[in-house]
Amino acid sequence: MANKINKITYIIDGNNLIGQMRDLSAIQKKDPQGSREKLAIILDRYFSKKKIKVYLHFDGYKNLSIKSLASITYSDNKPADINIKKQIESIDNKKLITVISSDGNILEFARVCSCNIMKSEDFAKLLNKNEDDKSEEKIINSITNEEIKKMFNVD
Repeated sequence: MANKINKITYIIDGNNLIGQMRDLSAIQKKDPQGSREKLAIILDRYFSKKKIKVYLHFDGYKNLSIKSLASITYSDNKPADINIKKQIESIDNKKLITVISSDGNILEFARVCSCNIMKSEDFAKLLNKNEDDKSEEKIINSITNEEIKKMFNVD
């Protein structure tokens, strides 16, 4: 049964996007969970005033819950690509979907399904521009402990 989506929807290949953001990529090597949390905060800031549904897909297993405006899915023991393709297939109005990835296979699948597509590196540039042209490192460093505590419902 198809999913009735009637608003603009973004499906984001999270690990792929992290890999296109130099500072998040460096964090991911030491702290994969930390890089995911910081990406969620950056995306929340970007999409907070937009009436857009965001789905964020990560490879691997869920570690700690991340509180986000985005709906976050983990692929467990399979590639996130499989979940992304299943989600695209399940949505009725594919013209409202924008898929963000740099995986050629995913982008081609999305294009054939009539989705909008954007490479992760282009979206990363857009995110950086949205943060008032701050450097990526400044964006990451500007994320406060309070925002991180809020993500985990910690006082």
